[in-house]
Amino acid sequence: MIELYTWSTPNGRKVSIMLEELGLEYKVFPINIMEDDQFAPDFLKISPNNKIPAIVDTDNGLSIMESGAIMLYLAEKTGRFMPAGDEKWKAIEWLMWQMGGAGPMLGQAHHFLQFNPGKAPYAEERYGNEAKRLYGVLDKQLEEQDFIAGEYSVADMATWPWISRFEWQRIDINAFANVKRWYVEIANRPAVQRGYVVPKHFDIPMPSN
Repeated sequence: MIELYTWSTPNGRKVSIMLEELGLEYKVFPINIMEDDQFAPDFLKISPNNKIPAIVDTDNGLSIMESGAIMLYLAEKTGRFMPAGDEKWKAIEWLMWQMGGAGPMLGQAHHFLQFNPGKAPYAEERYGNEAKRLYGVLDKQLEEQDFIAGEYSVADMATWPWISRFEWQRIDINAFANVKRWYVEIANRPAVQRGYVVPKHFDIPMPSN
């Protein structure tokens, strides 16, 4: 069994979605980051950086923090959602794009634009423009293929939860036709719908038209 320590954020949803897609048995331990649960000593033993998500694999006692590392571990453990051969590196490349670019930058965009509007106009402009640029990069990647790395993979499951906050990022997803098509297709996957509501229920945002 996988013990999943998580909360309802894009990074948390990456792992719950992947666990649902894999059909692995898992137990959820909610870490309410609004109440500083992430600083509890027991959680710090699993995630020294006091960030969610983290897992413990009860098959071997291994604990892993950082969502990208968890996804790579689960892909290797099960032999699924990681392409073979050279395409493996394409999936890893785009997973790293999400970890190093899309996640942090889109997170900054909705931090300033959704939660702190008017406090830092320079930051709003900077991260708003970067969000649009990143959506453009993703839109171009999806121009001639259904999924980010060709087949549905860890790259899609890592990126999709961040795109699900397009409204917070003040992005008109209709302006990025390929991203919209990809986003809606993944949103309709039953495993994604189940994983999105772990550990709390929120409706998946959908484009207006």
